Amino acid sequence: MPSLSAPAAKRLLAPALATLFTAFTCLAAAAESPKADRQLQALYSAEYAWRKQQNGMVQDADGQWRRGDHWPQVDADSYRQRLAYWDRALAKLEAIPGEALSHEEQINAAVFRQIVENRAGDARFRTYQAPFNSDSLFWTYLAPRHGLDGEREYRRYIARMRDLPRYFDQQIENMRAGLERGYSVPRVTLAGREKSFAPYLQEGAENPFWAPIAAMPETLPEARQQALREQAGEAIRTAVVPAYRQLSDFFRNEYLPRTRTTISAQDLPRGDAFYRAQVKAYTTLELSPEEIHRRGLEEVARIGEEMEAVKDRTGFDGDMQAFLRFLRTDPQFYAETPRELLSFSAYVAKRVDGALTDTLGRLPRRRFTILPVPDAIAPFYTSGRGGLDSCLMNTYDLSSRPLYTLTALTLHECSPGHALQAAIAEESAGDIPPFRADNYFSGYGEGWGLYTEWLGSKMGVYETPYEDFGRLTYEMWRACRLVVDTGIHLYGWSRERALDYMRRHTALSEHEITTEVDRYISWPGQALSYKLGEMLIRRKRAEAEEALGEDFDQRYFHDTILKLRSVPLPVLAAELDTWIEGGGRDPYAEVEG
Repeated sequence: MPSLSAPAAKRLLAPALATLFTAFTCLAAAAESPKADRQLQALYSAEYAWRKQQNGMVQDADGQWRRGDHWPQVDADSYRQRLAYWDRALAKLEAIPGEALSHEEQINAAVFRQIVENRAGDARFRTYQAPFNSDSLFWTYLAPRHGLDGEREYRRYIARMRDLPRYFDQQIENMRAGLERGYSVPRVTLAGREKSFAPYLQEGAENPFWAPIAAMPETLPEARQQALREQAGEAIRTAVVPAYRQLSDFFRNEYLPRTRTTISAQDLPRGDAFYRAQVKAYTTLELSPEEIHRRGLEEVARIGEEMEAVKDRTGFDGDMQAFLRFLRTDPQFYAETPRELLSFSAYVAKRVDGALTDTLGRLPRRRFTILPVPDAIAPFYTSGRGGLDSCLMNTYDLSSRPLYTLTALTLHECSPGHALQAAIAEESAGDIPPFRADNYFSGYGEGWGLYTEWLGSKMGVYETPYEDFGRLTYEMWRACRLVVDTGIHLYGWSRERALDYMRRHTALSEHEITTEVDRYISWPGQALSYKLGEMLIRRKRAEAEEALGEDFDQRYFHDTILKLRSVPLPVLAAELDTWIEGGGRDPYAEVEG
């Protein structure tokens, strides 16, 4: 047999050598993957446990994290230490080879990176020096509205009440430091917020901090119940009420008079960098404010055309501005009592229940209730807000709460929006690491909420053209946010210009428009997340319908989104692309199979 020349031998051996090289590379990657996975798991597990402890939480013997006997340390030195910790965590994350991670751990890495970058960014820009905004007041969220689990939980709760003076002292010190460097909540957005302190200045059963005591479980012996009542009453009288009185006095007499009279984030220290960081934190997208503003203008124009078509379906004889005045003033569109508004929302929720089996493949066992927004915050609170246990509907100033938008609001806040989304996340929390289960990205969560408003039209929930117009005015409202938020914080719009833009393009009441614009002024970037998240989900649904044709099943599309839980929007987009490429199958089938 003739011998082969060197070049010929090289040609013949090349495919085999390439195969061997590929095999060795795969083996090396397989060997590296568990190591990289373990490194990442150790990193995010340690950070999560540390962060829970920093937030005043304790881990009981059952592994559950619960509120401890004190509030977090919120002084400046604690935040400097946290920033240093998060910077070290990001450096360690960079050292882990991302390509060596398993697919699931690559998702975990992306989520972890976004969480830590967001928290480090807040600490770096010292946002803790303005620890509230026109919409969310930290002192109104401290008292539970329900009973607690057992005597130990009550003792911890009473200890937290006793710790309030220290906690509020640190918050006040931070706010004073913010005032000194020109970092504060804009004054124009804080009108009436001083009224929120009133319930907490009462002693005894009228104080919101008494609610868990009133709901004490009967399984506790009466003698222990009585002892806990006495201790709680003493803590409210000697710690809670004095702490709130001091904070209220500071807010009225020192903070408000010294808050800034400008409204743009550009007027804050390092304002442009701060705003761009907030945009990234809330949207999780690599989009500039300039690009977001342009997209907002395009969406406003598109939705405006749809609104004109729906207006024509109602038979109204007049232009859009006349139609908006009609919707804002005609009594037929408004509830006469709070009960009527809440009942309308409950009716919508039950109509949704009838369509859920065709909408989702997986339904949660947990149920939610519908409650009015508490009186103390209702005057400046949003129209509604949903969560795991309840959906809050605002019954303050009924003449500003049109029923034709309540259908879309119930879809968004209750089901299949936030309440249902939260229940699914809770029941499947064991499928993902705790740090992911205990996390919320606004672009993902609010994007889903706004998407469900549109989804209601597919579910047959909107009964009249007016309700469909309400859906569109809510979509227009979120599109206007893209324009108004960037208009204020990038292009220097005045408050009046922002108000006028909302008046011209939405059917929201004057009260809602004012509340919303003040929210955008005092909470830069947050309002951008809704529309950008919804646009991504609807775009991916359109791509799936085109690619899969008759094989497209919206139940599996929705299950794929909700099974991920809260992830950055680029991760959601990539996972939906993978689902489409895989044929649009039931995402739970392989797990259960």
